[in-house]
Amino acid sequence: MVYTVTLNPALDYVMKLKALRTDDINRTDGEEIYYGGKGINVSVILTQLGIPNTALGFLGGFTGKKLEEMLKNDNISCDFNYLKNGDTRINVKIKADKEIDLNACGPEITKEDMQSFLKKLDGIKSGDYLILAGSIPNTLPDDIYEQILERVGDRNINCVVDATGDLLKNVLKYKPFLIKPNHHEL
Repeated sequence: MVYTVTLNPALDYVMKLKALRTDDINRTDGEEIYYGGKGINVSVILTQLGIPNTALGFLGGFTGKKLEEMLKNDNISCDFNYLKNGDTRINVKIKADKEIDLNACGPEITKEDMQSFLKKLDGIKSGDYLILAGSIPNTLPDDIYEQILERVGDRNINCVVDATGDLLKNVLKYKPFLIKPNHHEL
């Protein structure tokens, strides 16, 4: 089984218009909503390829419910932890004569939320794949990927890490099964 982890998923709200004027009211030509997050994107592709997988991570509030509904409508298996407080983030993407991306920081993930999530990872079996992908919320420690790899390290779980910068470099000591650095990091 393959498990993907997206610690900071999002709804991407895309607004399209011909030109963006900063000194006036702008009317859009259309809007679309997509689910987002690197781990979720991996789950989408795996599902399209017919490879069984489950998306894991954190969701919160009405935006989390909407994201999960959209995933289930696309037959994406998911088992998210729901946060007691806060909403899954919304990223605003403006597509006009110039493009603007406004990415939210995401909800607060408490120590209790994280402990519950880590206990879920204890159910992953030997030989399974665990894919850690994307950024981490600013309320989690910078070494969270390291903590996860250390926790599953002695159980013969194939860990894959798709991250950037120190987040990626710091997990190398755990010898993940596969890493996906960006071209400029090679």
